[in-house]
Amino acid sequence: MRIGDLKHRVTLQAPTKIPDGMGNTDDTWVDQATIYAAIWPVSAKEQVASMGAVMTMTHRIRIRYRSDIKSDWRLKYKNSYFDIVSIINPDMSNKMLDIMVKAV
Repeated sequence: MRIGDLKHRVTLQAPTKIPDGMGNTDDTWVDQATIYAAIWPVSAKEQVASMGAVMTMTHRIRIRYRSDIKSDWRLKYKNSYFDIVSIINPDMSNKMLDIMVKAV
């Protein structure tokens, strides 16, 4: 991995529940960190959903190693959001993480 490949600024977001004042909670996303990443499209698959076609795109996002990322987080890149599908630590070297994501 060349350092120049990490040219995209992405934001890691964690889900958080906020009380709504009526005894319930609202789900929201809280920014955890803004980091540099490499982003590669992996595949595109068209799925038929109820009354129309929906396009689902999957990507591989590579970042420097972090031990705090959880699988229920998401990534934000510009105006796009990606749900984490899996987190891979190549060669268990703790240098980089490959995060497989699904466009939301």
